[in-house]
Amino acid sequence: MPYADLRSFLATLIKKEEMIKIDEEVDPELELAEIVSRINQNKGPALWFKKIKGSPYPAAVNFMASERRLALAFEVDSLDEVAAEIRDTLEPFLNPGKGLMDTLKYIPQLIHMNKFLPRTARRAGCQEVIETNPDLNLLPLLKAWPQDAGRYITMPLVILRDPETQRQNMGIYRMQVLDSSRAIIRIHPHKDGAEILRRYRERGKQMPVAVAIGTDPATLFAAFAPLPFGFNEMVFSSFLQKTPLEVTRAKTVSLEVPAQAEFILEGFIDPGEEAREGPAGSYTGYYSREKVFPVFHLTGMSRKKYPIFPISVPVKPPGELSYLIDAAARIFLPLLQFHLPEIVDLAVPAAGAFHNCVIVSIDKQYPGQAQKVMHALWGLGHLLFAKVMIVVDKETNPHHLHEVAWKVLSNLDASRDLIFTEGPADTLDHGSRYQGMGGKIGIDATAKRRGEEAADDWPEAVVMDPAIVEQVTRKWKAYGIES
Repeated sequence: MPYADLRSFLATLIKKEEMIKIDEEVDPELELAEIVSRINQNKGPALWFKKIKGSPYPAAVNFMASERRLALAFEVDSLDEVAAEIRDTLEPFLNPGKGLMDTLKYIPQLIHMNKFLPRTARRAGCQEVIETNPDLNLLPLLKAWPQDAGRYITMPLVILRDPETQRQNMGIYRMQVLDSSRAIIRIHPHKDGAEILRRYRERGKQMPVAVAIGTDPATLFAAFAPLPFGFNEMVFSSFLQKTPLEVTRAKTVSLEVPAQAEFILEGFIDPGEEAREGPAGSYTGYYSREKVFPVFHLTGMSRKKYPIFPISVPVKPPGELSYLIDAAARIFLPLLQFHLPEIVDLAVPAAGAFHNCVIVSIDKQYPGQAQKVMHALWGLGHLLFAKVMIVVDKETNPHHLHEVAWKVLSNLDASRDLIFTEGPADTLDHGSRYQGMGGKIGIDATAKRRGEEAADDWPEAVVMDPAIVEQVTRKWKAYGIES
């Protein structure tokens, strides 16, 4: 059964011994982040803090911070199962066939898509309590690091409506709370939310905003996922859950919100009003620079009777975001393969904090194919931020960094295999020459073919005879070697 809400998912984590409850009161200013940092170093459990200083609400952290917890979130044994289902579902749209029989065989899958449309809830848990005097300061707001400019909501699902298409969009943008009714929303200029905001600015209109806090894990991941512009994240949430997401109309703005969210904040952004956000510690392990972003004005708040407040602590890799990024790379691999069928696998190392490094293995068939893949990936979605793009042959597992390093250092000729270019940079990338713009490097670590200036025939990597491998495995205990 899919998770109805955040609480039901947390109950599963407790049952599976993936989460523990903390009775001791914890201060959300610095103390909570130090606890989580130590937990991450030891790959420890998710935490449910029952008492948060200064707030009447408990908080949950790290509940998506492991591959096992993500598998539990999607109710699968492996995230590869989700990728396979995406591949099967998208096939009729991306590879429809030419003949009548080819088209007819996809009808069951097309009918299957209808059940992914969100449905109106009979009971909206998120509106059990309507706050008559809403106050953002009562939430367990996080100050993770000493130089943070303020306190933050770190897992807000910001819901907007495109004034042109009337389609809704949902994304995760951190919010720096200024006072009881205002917060800065860090909507990066490359995100869908920024494009929607520009359209309201062109019309000279206020932008209605709803913020869902504390949803089921599928909806949370859908808001995080790098979906194409205009694609409804709530439909994708329904796909992940294999059942329609329940939604309800917000009380003061014309937006649909997840009906079983823990909290709903309602309000607006005046496109002409901005405030300076940051500095604040980010998932890169560094403080983000100060920059101006739009200001959200709170006009209403609703919640469950006994809500739980989710917190994502921005710690240096590996942290919760590292696991979410790895999950996104694996789950959306089929989409990349439809565009670039030569791609075998793709990895986003945790140390790279997503925008620093992407490693891709390909089934190379012709000279220059590695460079073709690099440029294509730099033109696809969030991969445009990749500062380092490494391409290896299909025999190399991009998730095994030692193996990748061996291939790079063995195969590289710096005068031939390095590509330098420039392009958009993540606004959290402090290393780029300009904020939002910087240099990139592509590394072709594939075996070279005729036409790629290899001095001689490219040598084969040494590989043991499979029969000998099997023989030694079978006799291993007889050797008396302890390992």
